[in-house]
Amino acid sequence: MRPAHSTMNPSLSLTLAAVLTLLAAVAPAADRSPNVVLILCDNLGYGDIQVTNPAAKQPTPQLKRLAEEGTFFSHAYCAATVCTPSRAALQTGCYPMRVGLDRVPVEKGNGHVLTPVSKYGLHPDEITLAELLRPAGYRSICIGKWHLGDQLPFLPLAQGYDEFYGIPYSDNMVGNVKSRIPPLPLMEGNEVVEAPADVRTLVRRGTERAVRFITENQHRPFFLYFPQITPGSTAAPPTHPDFQGRSSNGPWGDSVMELDWSTGRLLDTLDKLGLSENTLVLFTNDNGAPQQRKRGGSNDPLSGEAYSVTEGGMRVPLLARWKGRVPAGRECREVVNLIDVFPTLAALAGASLPADRVIDGQDISGLLFGQPAAADPRRAVYFWHIDDLQAVRSGPWKLYRGGDRLVGFGANRQRKEAKLFHLLDDPTEMHNRISDQPAIADELERLARQMIGDLGEGGQRGKGCRPVGLIENPTPRKLPAK
Repeated sequence: MRPAHSTMNPSLSLTLAAVLTLLAAVAPAADRSPNVVLILCDNLGYGDIQVTNPAAKQPTPQLKRLAEEGTFFSHAYCAATVCTPSRAALQTGCYPMRVGLDRVPVEKGNGHVLTPVSKYGLHPDEITLAELLRPAGYRSICIGKWHLGDQLPFLPLAQGYDEFYGIPYSDNMVGNVKSRIPPLPLMEGNEVVEAPADVRTLVRRGTERAVRFITENQHRPFFLYFPQITPGSTAAPPTHPDFQGRSSNGPWGDSVMELDWSTGRLLDTLDKLGLSENTLVLFTNDNGAPQQRKRGGSNDPLSGEAYSVTEGGMRVPLLARWKGRVPAGRECREVVNLIDVFPTLAALAGASLPADRVIDGQDISGLLFGQPAAADPRRAVYFWHIDDLQAVRSGPWKLYRGGDRLVGFGANRQRKEAKLFHLLDDPTEMHNRISDQPAIADELERLARQMIGDLGEGGQRGKGCRPVGLIENPTPRKLPAK
């Protein structure tokens, strides 16, 4: 018998193959993993936007639109009181102490955050959000402020991101350490392309870069991580000239209005390209507003401010939109933490969580989709200030730990009275309930001590801690020599 053979023209066969490949690339969005746009602001106050505070000093219509088209999580928390630990937690789904970035060994500065030309950073063995999503076919980019180490093994391209456009650390760090700190670098990948970076235009340029990334990758799953540089830690947040003087709240208000514009630009792009029905947009923040009386930021109606474990220091806006999947115009009052982003994205993308390490976050996709029986899946969330576990919350109850513990730094260290608040009834933390609810206080303290047994406290590392990244002989990031 003669072997069977095809009568199809070879060139036609190649053409058909090309067509099938193209059709696969432009398959309906519902047939593939969702795109993810994760916007992380820097030091934005809980009360700086109209979603959380109708009396906010500056208008934020695009964020109101985001909430109207999605869900507002009103009891969301960051995982640390300062920048580097909070961002490390978001990227890894772990409390900062677990990944060694709660307090880096002090070289120069205070050791609370990574400084320029530090030999420390996020350990390359840690799995970031980009590395989690890459096996599921995602193209990823980081645009904005990284702040997890400025040496090559710690920068985004070595941590799973396909592209990086931004600055490696805070703009207010330039000039803090004599001679070793070059002008603030703007990086494209691993190369410095501008120094000093024009921080006034970074939100505008980063937004346009994000639009380009979305457009170029509209036919494949993509992950856009956009850690904005504002309002930030500087006394006068950098803002594009087009927004300077636009608000009645000075430079702080101007910067919040520019962030609002930036978010709206991304929402418009997703809508225009027909991607909103398969794109999860998350808008949140790394910690509360600092020194609000001096700078213009607001944490209203919460008490406290940045760099503390108060509600104003650690409760952050969290807005989520995925048209047709995330309920529109809804408020979720369940407790969530930014470490939950990691396992939740894994579930949504069909990615596998690492089996060789502890992940502290929980999958909150049930809460995200508004499932009737969905609730906070954990026993407690923990509030660390650097390496000191100062508070713990379970359900509506939050305990500020007291006793013989010394809280604070240097001459300001002092003993604190234990306090217990019911945050649903008393969001401003005015009524200490510890005298009439001693059993609840005891249970929260027990949970805190259980966590300390795993991770340690006050400079003592627990058995559950993993190492910080370390490289000898760090070099500054600066423009190539001509």
